[in-house]
Amino acid sequence: MFTRRDFGKIALAALPASSLLAQKKINSTIGGVLIGAQSYSFREKPLDGVIQAMTEIGLGECELFSPHIEPKGVSRDDLRKWRLTVPLDEIKAVRKKFDDAGINLCAFNLSFNDSFTDEEIDRGFDMAKALGVPVITASSTLTSAKRVAPFADKHNMIVAFHGHSNVKDPNQFATPEAFAKALAMSKKFAINLDIGHFAAANYDPVEYIKAQHEHILILHLKDRKRDQGPNVPWGQGDTPIKQVLQLLKKEKYPMRALIEYEYKGASDSVTEVKKCFQYCKDALA
Repeated sequence: MFTRRDFGKIALAALPASSLLAQKKINSTIGGVLIGAQSYSFREKPLDGVIQAMTEIGLGECELFSPHIEPKGVSRDDLRKWRLTVPLDEIKAVRKKFDDAGINLCAFNLSFNDSFTDEEIDRGFDMAKALGVPVITASSTLTSAKRVAPFADKHNMIVAFHGHSNVKDPNQFATPEAFAKALAMSKKFAINLDIGHFAAANYDPVEYIKAQHEHILILHLKDRKRDQGPNVPWGQGDTPIKQVLQLLKKEKYPMRALIEYEYKGASDSVTEVKKCFQYCKDALA
């Protein structure tokens, strides 16, 4: 179980080390709520494009989607080889790019699955440490989580599991029961709640956050229809984005609320994420 003090330590651990970097940091905290983006929102852009986009929008918190630093168009075996052999100095250089732009890299999204070898899991934690983040987020399965648990304990690093909406598969993180099973596996396990997927699975994100706020480190913000409905522009679905943000503001929950642009927008990703960010500002006004 995480206390408010633990959350504070996690938040501080992800801040740039130098006072100069801290001074130039982009501040996207609205009404006391830490707003940022999952870099998947800019999945069509290279890493430098992600940083440029976030700087233009004014978002100062980023969860890094692993394909943004991994080689493109390679086989599964080649991707594994890259993960096991990439110099960690190259990974540290990625963190420096975000620091130089004034963006806090708060988490590394590496989605462990059943194809990962033990060596690959272990190396993932080394990469996260090289990025200087205190949390790995992962779209995984319960069987994968069981294998990750001893490595999280070994590296003393938190893994926050990301949920989807496939409630028919008991191995997926889609139900409160699935998250509970993972939390029982390791004291280093936490929750990365995607409120859009959670609503699409016909659960109430507001009530779940109230009940499990000590275990939830990061929220993904998106709007979906209930009953496994599609991703839609914010405000057109059934996800209580505004109510969730107001809850964070009222209760001063220190979890990060990250925009994950996934609907089919009418414009480019920068324009659409700007709209999402404005939605957050209006909700917290």
